[in-house]
Amino acid sequence: MINHNTKAGFFFCILLIFTKLNGQESLILGGGFQANGNLFLRDSQIGAYNIPQYDNQLFGSESWLDLNASYQGFNGGIRFDAFNNSNLLNPVSSYTAHGIGKWYIQKETDHFEVQAGYIYDEIGSGIIYRAYEERAQLIDNALIGVAGKYKFSDNWSVRAFTGKQKNLFDSYNSILKGIAINGFFKPSDSSSLSLAPGFGFVNRTLGEEVVNQISAIVGGYQKQDQFKPYYNTNAYTLFNNLSYKSFSWYIEAAFKPKDIFYDPKAAQVFPNGDTILGKFVSRDGNVFYTSLSYAENNLGITGEFKRTNGFIFRAEPLLDNNKGLIGFIPPMAKINTYRLNSLYYPATQFLDEMAYQFDLKYGLGEHWNFSVNYSDIRDKNFKTCFYNEIYAEVIYKEPGKWQITGGIQRQFFNQDLYYSHVGAPNVKAFTPFAEFLYKFTHKTSLRLETQYMDNNEDRGSWIYGLAELGFAPHWLIECSDMYNTKPPVGKIALHYPTLGVAYTHGPNRFALRYAKQIEGIICSGGICRLEPAFSGIRASITSIF
Repeated sequence: MINHNTKAGFFFCILLIFTKLNGQESLILGGGFQANGNLFLRDSQIGAYNIPQYDNQLFGSESWLDLNASYQGFNGGIRFDAFNNSNLLNPVSSYTAHGIGKWYIQKETDHFEVQAGYIYDEIGSGIIYRAYEERAQLIDNALIGVAGKYKFSDNWSVRAFTGKQKNLFDSYNSILKGIAINGFFKPSDSSSLSLAPGFGFVNRTLGEEVVNQISAIVGGYQKQDQFKPYYNTNAYTLFNNLSYKSFSWYIEAAFKPKDIFYDPKAAQVFPNGDTILGKFVSRDGNVFYTSLSYAENNLGITGEFKRTNGFIFRAEPLLDNNKGLIGFIPPMAKINTYRLNSLYYPATQFLDEMAYQFDLKYGLGEHWNFSVNYSDIRDKNFKTCFYNEIYAEVIYKEPGKWQITGGIQRQFFNQDLYYSHVGAPNVKAFTPFAEFLYKFTHKTSLRLETQYMDNNEDRGSWIYGLAELGFAPHWLIECSDMYNTKPPVGKIALHYPTLGVAYTHGPNRFALRYAKQIEGIICSGGICRLEPAFSGIRASITSIF
């Protein structure tokens, strides 16, 4: 039986063919293709075993094919998704499915814009609503519905939407509605001051089946923990971006008056005095977020602050992990790119978090660049420390010849909170790093990279080295190894080598890599998940047309 997504996809394809036949000169087509393939080679020493791919399937893949079209003011697109024995959805399981992952049609007239299908959008910084895709974690929470936008003027507009949030090739059992007003104000054309205020509202209406499930669960609680489930939850946000000369100040306050969600730290007390943690609750929530930045004369300074209290907002309260998230709360830690520096990253805490971050960058002449970052994350009362990082980096470069980078990182990481390792000691890691880039010619370059992590907790200490040889514009060859120099008690020191090659030709990129990878938390934008150890060969193809 063909589902509604597939029917819509077929209709869209027929429409494109008809349009092409009747207006070839006006039709613009484009798109892209991405495919990942994994060959799983069992390695029980590093923990790469005991899932279907290692035990019997041996191979898994994911593919996405996008096609976009424009014709006489109409814009549309369709995407086909295919998963075969993939562990992207669940790292310890296997997922096979295919179908239409996205389609949309959009038209803009004089002051009005309308769109139907799969819609990606956000309000403010995304705290109360953000529909986006992150393929590395198989996050795709597009709104399946309709949206409209009306422009009062060049500077003021209002937009509204309604629909359901996507869940793979289906949707969640709730209806979302929202409205947002965005504006821009400048006292005069010559003024250095500008304001960009906005307001947003989102309503979620649960399906009857979900409400009945919650009723059954809450009905089994003790009397003092029971409450009557309800269908509707609202969320509001006010935001503004002020710019004055070299300064920019963003501020946003979001409120959720009443919502049902699962609180893992809420206590259930039984008549005999026994207590367990974790239950569904009904209470309000709020988020306050602000950032202030300055950039001029080779100097850049940014400061951020965030306080979160009970603001987990899902399409269905029964969902967990990264599923069904309606909002996106900005993370508050540096996004590190070096291998060892990025081993520990703090997942955004939706229920209880207060954090701040400062970042400073300074360029001295054409040779020197300095940067320092400090971040601190605690509970909302600013008592218990969750995460702390100090990062400093210095770059010296001879333009067109070579460049050397050196720096240090110190981290404090609460394993109890982020890994749910009850009673585990906090990680206190110190990681110096260095990188050297040398250009033999304008096409040939060599990049060397190394880091050492001193760590007496969790996984112990590590050393990492990488050599990358580039032959522009086509070839890139890499070789690296990660070695556990001081493993935890009871563990043995192991190597995690990687050998890969990538070929780029115009808009096409092909990559092949043999790799051993340790188990760890993979994060993107503060949304994290556990990634099991990997041993095998990875291939990827990316093409834009």
